[in-house]
Amino acid sequence: MTGTDASSSDPTPDPSSGSSPETPSFRLAYVPGVTPSKWVGIWKERLPDVPLTLHAVTPAEAFGVLREGAADAGLVRLPVDGDDLSAIPLYTETTVVIVPKDHLFAAVEEVSADDLAEELVLHPLDDTLGWERPPGRPAFERPATTADAIELVAAGVGVLAVPQSLARLHHRKDLTYRTLDGVPQSRVALSWPAADEAPDLVEEFIGIVRGRTVNSTRGRRAEERKGRKEQKPATSGKPAKSGKPAAGSRTSTSGRPSARKGGTGGSARGGRSGKPRRRS
Repeated sequence: MTGTDASSSDPTPDPSSGSSPETPSFRLAYVPGVTPSKWVGIWKERLPDVPLTLHAVTPAEAFGVLREGAADAGLVRLPVDGDDLSAIPLYTETTVVIVPKDHLFAAVEEVSADDLAEELVLHPLDDTLGWERPPGRPAFERPATTADAIELVAAGVGVLAVPQSLARLHHRKDLTYRTLDGVPQSRVALSWPAADEAPDLVEEFIGIVRGRTVNSTRGRRAEERKGRKEQKPATSGKPAKSGKPAAGSRTSTSGRPSARKGGTGGSARGGRSGKPRRRS
């Protein structure tokens, strides 16, 4: 069986749970800021009998969860650290700078990297932009998490550059954010353990995130649909409707058979009448 066994860790599942060792399920990990709800909704429509379980993980945990088999696939941020994991890029996020609402940046729509030159720019240890050193003045210590950095911004200690989804995730009434140009951007991808061929349920989810239609989705369900079509008996040709003459016959408008070439209606040589020609 492909996919994940929902009861592999418990050989005697609770009968009241309605599941059995033969019931497949799909476990999807996702990092902060990524919202899989749209894709999960499509999954439920296409595979209503296969439960999908979501697992929130930190960026530092994501790849280990996939390698350990704790999730079948994960929505992660690139780059993938190793050749033992496959990945397909999904989209690139806009980078923004988070500032207090009374900051000068709040009066403009966009900020450039050069505009940060005199700002203290926080660089948390779980940074997702992948730069060695952000622009601006560095803080004496790096915050442990993005959430910690947000608290420092709210306290007026500095500003913070993050993907836009993280700014929305950590929204506060006393903070705002503006688009930041000229800096790295975060790319979100779907990743899973590398193999010669992706498991059926992973292939199903790949089809969903890539926007494939139901009929074009490759994987277990597509193969089942294909198998059902192949099992249908071939239909015989449609019988001729009654009242129609057999193939090759001709019928006049009156319904009587018309004279055929060479019949009694004309000479064998195709003359206009059946009378013999006069000899001179």
